[in-house]
Amino acid sequence: MARVLITGITGFTGHYVAQALYARGHDVIGMVRYGDQAAVTEGISYIFGELADLSSLRKLINEARPDRVIHLAAISFVAHGDANAVYQANLIGTLNLLQILAEGPWGREGVLLASSANVYGAQGGELSELSVPMPANHYGVSKLAMEHVARIMGNVLPIIVARPFNYTGVGQSSKFIIPKLIDHAQRGATEIELGNIDVARDFSDVRTVAECYARLLDCPAAVGHTFNICSGDSLSLREVIALIEEQAGLRFNVCTNPALLRDGEIMDLYGCRARLDAAIGPIAMPDFRETLRWMLEY
Repeated sequence: MARVLITGITGFTGHYVAQALYARGHDVIGMVRYGDQAAVTEGISYIFGELADLSSLRKLINEARPDRVIHLAAISFVAHGDANAVYQANLIGTLNLLQILAEGPWGREGVLLASSANVYGAQGGELSELSVPMPANHYGVSKLAMEHVARIMGNVLPIIVARPFNYTGVGQSSKFIIPKLIDHAQRGATEIELGNIDVARDFSDVRTVAECYARLLDCPAAVGHTFNICSGDSLSLREVIALIEEQAGLRFNVCTNPALLRDGEIMDLYGCRARLDAAIGPIAMPDFRETLRWMLEY
């Protein structure tokens, strides 16, 4: 059993990662920003601090005494309007964390950083960890810059980089496309504005993503490597809509909003999970129908 610190535990993914780690017998500590509230979860303890404040962060790390760290804290909405805030959270916040960990004995069993498949940018087809990163927005650039910082700090810390593709589940903000569809279906609101519904993307279940993070952190051979977290397949938004319609017993009237259309949008992309499977072994991926049913019935 290890003491594992999770930053960003109050975010969408943090709750599921905490559950996955607790189920594996770890002592889980969640980092909570001042002013935020964390849902009390059995077996999870919480500690307050700020990634932007070095003295606060140093105090938190020394109190938490983590053997391992999973760093989830970030601005994760690609269309966030404040580029400075994105870089401060995703790049500088990560740099601060790694510098504090490098000062002392903490985190020496593994530090997993959640990056993003957005580092690949506007590339189509199957994307592996060997695909050349070409981020196309500030979010993707901030995550790639974070990965470069991780490479530098990897000389002193056992860092693992995870690049999750699209994933969803109960609790995700309706700013994201699938929760937006689910919210409309639950309310019986069949009129909806979308962009191109023929684009296909790699979608996973947040619970599977959390399990992958937990397994990677338990895998010493993963240290120093980068891993796609993905299903290895793609679904078009049109197919997702049809699955939701089938399970909710309704029919959407989809109106195309020109403001949501993107010039030169890649029609199909998905991740290669060969490296992930080689490291942690095959992992059961729920049929996406089950993920959508879980979200609809919540």
